Amino acid sequence: MESMESLFQRLGRSQFRSRFRLGVKEREYCLKKGPEVVCQHAADFIAQRLAPASIPNDGKQTPMRGHPVFIAQHATATCCRGCLAKWYGIPAGIPLTEEQQHDIVGVIYYWLHLQMLQEPGEPVNQKKTQ
Repeated sequence: MESMESLFQRLGRSQFRSRFRLGVKEREYCLKKGPEVVCQHAADFIAQRLAPASIPNDGKQTPMRGHPVFIAQHATATCCRGCLAKWYGIPAGIPLTEEQQHDIVGVIYYWLHLQMLQEPGEPVNQKKTQ
């Protein structure tokens, strides 16, 4: 997987990806649950919704809201196998490895961490990722 710096620079150039922000409720959820629980949720979502080789509703399995991880998945293009193929070169049709799942959770966590450092609604400053 490419460096976080390079990845987040590319994501920042996407008008669609760069519009996602954590809202007040999602930020409160992250603070209340803590990074360990939120990362475990991310790992569970990835294992259930992205890791299988065949996903019948690929492209629609990740809601646009309702959990901070869902928002992070759309912001980081880790929301479906089509986006994983386009942004990360991970082909659809084969199960994700444990390492790939771990890397995806790392990307989600990194985005959430950057969001929590910002004021609510403020865009992630790409220079802070360096």
